[in-house]
Amino acid sequence: MPAVLSESAAHAARDVRVLVGRLRRRLRETYGHLDLTPSQTSALSRIGREGPLSASDLAAAERVRPQSIAATLAVLEERGLTERRPDPGDGRRRLLTLTPAGTALLEDGRRAGEEWLARALQERLTEAERRTVVEAMALLDRVTEP
Repeated sequence: MPAVLSESAAHAARDVRVLVGRLRRRLRETYGHLDLTPSQTSALSRIGREGPLSASDLAAAERVRPQSIAATLAVLEERGLTERRPDPGDGRRRLLTLTPAGTALLEDGRRAGEEWLARALQERLTEAERRTVVEAMALLDRVTEP
């Protein structure tokens, strides 16, 4: 029988979910200079985090049809951000990897997002409030532990 959730746990979960979603959207806005669609940015980021990946593995991870990922990959390859290399374990398969340009683009985007967030934290919060944020992040990190 599932445990009954306290009102405070349910309220905290809802607030964290909403805030994380809002924060993700704001951080994505800092990627605007990348001139990529959200799907392209997501695929590029996943290849950077998890690659090398096959196109079918990427489609499954992104929860899109293979035809959709093919269109996304065509743009990324055309822009020189990804490339396909033979799979060392199976010469019939091709694996997607980031090019140096793709890696640099992702790093620039992440840096821009972190700079925006650091600036916002500095301008809108006091030193004590920023320490509270750091403490709250440590608590949320505990929640994600297995």
